[in-house]
Amino acid sequence: MKLKIKKIVCFGLILTTLIGMTGCQQASSDEVQTYAWALGTSSPEDTVTQVFAEKFAEEVDRLSDGKMFINIYPNSTIGNDKELLESCQDGDIPFIVQNTAPQVSFMEELAVFDLPVAFETIEEARIAIDNEEFRERLDQIYLDGGYKLLGMADQGFRVMTTNKKIESIEDFDGQKVRTMDNSNHLAFWQAIGTNPTPMAFSEVYIGLQQNTIDAQENPYEVIVSGKLYEQQKYVIQTNHLPHYITLLVSDEFLNSLPQDQQEIILAAAETATSYAREQADVRVQDRLDIMSDNSVEIVELSEQTFNDLRDGSRSVYDSIQEDVGEELVNLYVGEQ
Repeated sequence: MKLKIKKIVCFGLILTTLIGMTGCQQASSDEVQTYAWALGTSSPEDTVTQVFAEKFAEEVDRLSDGKMFINIYPNSTIGNDKELLESCQDGDIPFIVQNTAPQVSFMEELAVFDLPVAFETIEEARIAIDNEEFRERLDQIYLDGGYKLLGMADQGFRVMTTNKKIESIEDFDGQKVRTMDNSNHLAFWQAIGTNPTPMAFSEVYIGLQQNTIDAQENPYEVIVSGKLYEQQKYVIQTNHLPHYITLLVSDEFLNSLPQDQQEIILAAAETATSYAREQADVRVQDRLDIMSDNSVEIVELSEQTFNDLRDGSRSVYDSIQEDVGEELVNLYVGEQ
């Protein structure tokens, strides 16, 4: 796979265009160098991940007057999440956009983003990741891993869908829930009484259809793009985890660029981050409307039930804090 990646996207590709002579009888010519670089994602094109990537590429093109170009490869075209992280770390692929869950195996302190039921609103989560002191620590974690964190957006919260109306903590008991293959995610669902089952996303729709699983959890965009709502009666707004999306660049690659190009990349990333967050809010509401129009009931949990989820998953919270350190946890969510 690594050989394939290198053949498709050599990040140092330079396209040189001659734009004409400076004088009628001069033999010399002026050259304009156009730099084309790759950006990989594992997400489908109809997602905030793609919106984030496209806005970043658009801004890089605009700010460089067309001299810097980003080629976007979505849908795991040039690698799955792990392969993209490895290739970005090695400098084979300069840019990637992906969620934080697969990054934990590369940078264990990022398990801080697996802290369950930490925020009641996505605005609270955004304030937390924008906190200056926390962001400094986060930037260093990525740098130690070989990456520069250019920006963080989100797809709103991860929520649960099921065919059972859930309103109290007791209602979760025994539900077979498909989760990501992440030990902290599994521990959370076990702690609140469900039977979590890791499963490839490609198998989830059939699993719901054939009752292999009762429920699943994902951000709204994935629920709609995968048409999972066709097999489920309820969306339970568990809001158990923000679904963060990161824009990363190889630190080695970034430092190899001239200062003016580095500044363009940083400015483009800042604009793209703000835009992606705005679009996330619009798209979450749109996805809720789509599901409601298809007779799916949206269940907002009471404050009591939300607090019961938080209390029920305290052991997971404590375990993550032990792994990543109390200081980092407190910087992210405050003292709980």
